[in-house]
Amino acid sequence: MTFPGADGSSSTGIAAASSAGRWLIAAAVLGSGVAFLDSTVVNVALPAIARDLDTGLSGQQWVLDGYLLTLSALLLAGGAAGDRYGRRRIFVGGLVVFALASAACGLAPTAEALVVARIVQGIGAAAVVPGSLALIEAEITEDDRGRAIGLWAGMSGATTALGPFVGGWLVDAASWRWVFLLSVPVALGAIWIAMRHVVESRHEQSTGGLDVAGAATVTMGLAGVIYAMIEGPSRGWGPVALAALLGGVALLVAFVVIEWRSSAPLLPLGLFRAGQFAGANLTTLLVYAALGGALFLLALQLQQSMGYSALEAGVATLPATVIMLFGSPLSGKSAQVTGPRLPMTIGPFIAAAGLAMMSRIVPGAGYVTAVLPAVVLFGLGMTITVAPLTAAALAAVPPGRAGIAAGVNNAVARLAGLLAVAVLPVVAGLDAGPAQPLGPGFSTAMLIAAGCCAVGGVIAALTIRTGIGFAPHVQPGVNHGCQQPEVVLR
Repeated sequence: MTFPGADGSSSTGIAAASSAGRWLIAAAVLGSGVAFLDSTVVNVALPAIARDLDTGLSGQQWVLDGYLLTLSALLLAGGAAGDRYGRRRIFVGGLVVFALASAACGLAPTAEALVVARIVQGIGAAAVVPGSLALIEAEITEDDRGRAIGLWAGMSGATTALGPFVGGWLVDAASWRWVFLLSVPVALGAIWIAMRHVVESRHEQSTGGLDVAGAATVTMGLAGVIYAMIEGPSRGWGPVALAALLGGVALLVAFVVIEWRSSAPLLPLGLFRAGQFAGANLTTLLVYAALGGALFLLALQLQQSMGYSALEAGVATLPATVIMLFGSPLSGKSAQVTGPRLPMTIGPFIAAAGLAMMSRIVPGAGYVTAVLPAVVLFGLGMTITVAPLTAAALAAVPPGRAGIAAGVNNAVARLAGLLAVAVLPVVAGLDAGPAQPLGPGFSTAMLIAAGCCAVGGVIAALTIRTGIGFAPHVQPGVNHGCQQPEVVLR
């Protein structure tokens, strides 16, 4: 179907203001919103989950990492499946899996059942996250696409920002189970809209099957390493933990070999030949590891060590999210003038300073004097860093490969959170029981996270070009799962 553009030209697709366009955008917003909301509501519920299901720090780690494991490992496969087999089909299928798994999370009788449900939930999210924006990119007319994506980004960002507040309120007013059950009606609404009002589409030039061997080896490899990092310190480094670690490393090496030889790899390793692309993703790994590990432990510290309620803990960290939500567009515009290297160098150092200040968040410290300054400084540093970070990754590859580059950068950010939640408590010497204070290891962990962030800034200074003049562009799936969707630059 052809519609007149704003300049009088014609373009093919659905007009954003049409009934079909509004329904499509609504489906995309609800689908992505439920996945983004889940990424921010769970942290504040972890102490309540630990008390109710009688689990310690390792159980809390698994509640987060079970979801991040399958999401980070299968994210690229989810996007490729939509292109090959139908974007609506994979999007709806992912929502069905996500809704069923969310219900299972809310009804889980044990910590082990909750972790299994979270693993399945991550599989569903791996189909939904790249599919939500792909629907808009594929169906909305080019003249309206920027406005449609802006609406998607704003509404999804608002949903994400409300996550800690909503999660804390649900935990205090009802139960941690409603943090998961809330996702079910939202996912069902997105499914209904997509089935009734969204047409099927696929990438006609996508041929061949999915890289099943690559997806399987990277998932099992990461599972082995994460199992060893979480269970080794708590249960001892016996034969099972050592076998999981060695087997996981071997499978990850096999994944690299498979991707190198594959004609249609899940992860095109040739992208990393570009020094800027490799540097941008290494910076992403370090900065987002600091982000994921710090926010995980801060939510526990505020509640288990300092006596905050779940709602108070959610509100305490809200300033950082709000700063990112409203500051990222300004950061993107600034990067067009300065180029990405300057903000990618300065931003991580500012965020590192905020993380170092978080080491002062200990029992007896006040919110205004200790928590708020650290959270604000950290949020400011991340705001300066995020948009230029994605811009640098995309600018390092040819335009035709920007989509896969954005997907890789997104997957690296998810992987960073996965590894940080598993490794940071081990390195910092944390091993708290159910609802027990974290002790002095929390301050050590925050200083380690600050060091990671600062190293990310150094790497950016050494590897990122100073080129300017990137044109604003939004890539499907470029959301790192911790904060709001970003408008990226290319």
